Amino acid sequence: MKNILFIALILSSFFSFAQKGETIIIPPSEILQQVKIDVVYLASDYLQGRETGTVGEGRAANYIVHRFHQIGLTPQGESRTWFQEFPFFEITNPHAPDKGRIEGKGKNVIGFIDNGAKNTVVIGGHYDHLGMGGSGSLHAGDPEIHNGADDNASGIAAMFRIAEFLKNSNLKSNNYMFIAFSGEEKGLFGSKYFASNPTIDIDLINYMFNMDMVGMLNEEKVLAVQGTGTSPAWKPILERKNLQGLNIKGRESGVGPSDHTSFYLKDIPVLHFFTGQHSHYHKPSDDSENLNYQGIVAVSDFLISLIEHADGEKLEFTKTKDSSEKKAAAFKVTLGVMPDYVYTGKGMRVDSVIKGRVGDKGGLKNGDVVIKIGDIEVEDIYKYMEGLAKFKKGDTAEVVILRGKKSKKKTLKVIFE
Repeated sequence: MKNILFIALILSSFFSFAQKGETIIIPPSEILQQVKIDVVYLASDYLQGRETGTVGEGRAANYIVHRFHQIGLTPQGESRTWFQEFPFFEITNPHAPDKGRIEGKGKNVIGFIDNGAKNTVVIGGHYDHLGMGGSGSLHAGDPEIHNGADDNASGIAAMFRIAEFLKNSNLKSNNYMFIAFSGEEKGLFGSKYFASNPTIDIDLINYMFNMDMVGMLNEEKVLAVQGTGTSPAWKPILERKNLQGLNIKGRESGVGPSDHTSFYLKDIPVLHFFTGQHSHYHKPSDDSENLNYQGIVAVSDFLISLIEHADGEKLEFTKTKDSSEKKAAAFKVTLGVMPDYVYTGKGMRVDSVIKGRVGDKGGLKNGDVVIKIGDIEVEDIYKYMEGLAKFKKGDTAEVVILRGKKSKKKTLKVIFE
């Protein structure tokens, strides 16, 4: 990632291909290498963390245009360009919002495969990240570049892989639109803007796939898929045996903290794909050397198989029960941990313990499975939240966990701050 010669070679390729406009078909043996090249560039220090409205975002956007052009897509942004600009704002001081408000402009990058079909499938993911850190960072030290390899260079690399396949496939029942959103980290600004200002007829969007953090597929090959209830077509398709051997963990709700939500709220069927939380999340250590590249290819190929099975008529949309309703038990305290959102067992598995926070002080470790907080039996992440809601700052609680390969039961005491 920090190899200047490697970046120079990518840039050289960038400018030469951008001039030619050729459609490049990558042989299967080179797919993995191309995914690596895409992630390494997008997650390099040269892009300075790809924060919306910065030079780094612009460099990332230009690379995405290069890859869209190379694959053979056509521009479908504003005025038939590759870009769609949108306004965004950020409140840097919640106690004085008038003085702490930053405004700027970001840009979505949009490519298109026109098959002459009536309906269009949207495939996307966000390409922005946190720049030098800021309010979204979990890094406790001095400002550092947050390269966002998994979040979400991985999703953009997967999108390129899918675009290359579809450009040269016989799947012609839909057109295909590929959108690299910006502004996601600041509040889904790019996808919200597109959904309200679409560059095609939004009523003719068949469905939307969103990839956000698909680069850390674990040994159990767990893939979280959200939005399974947004169309009656999804569950039968997802229940088919997949050749990639993925362990699908589905959730019905179409609402979540990523760009698929903007489309679901426009009554469009969605699926959101995510390989799980990890200790590098929103930290400078989310670098390209930590990713599972074969996993990115497996997820991409799985999405391609879903597109093949969904090929045909426009999908029916169904509203789902907002998963946030299950989280209605508001809580004012936290253990200071990152839950493992793709954990399939009973309890709430701790993916990462934040140093210096309540859980760390109480003895929680990465990999612990919380099975009880106070009097609440923790069956899943929602019961975990329900348990937290019983406490306030200054309270002491017993937290029962299972630890290690033998799932040894331990009881810890924490003091909420």
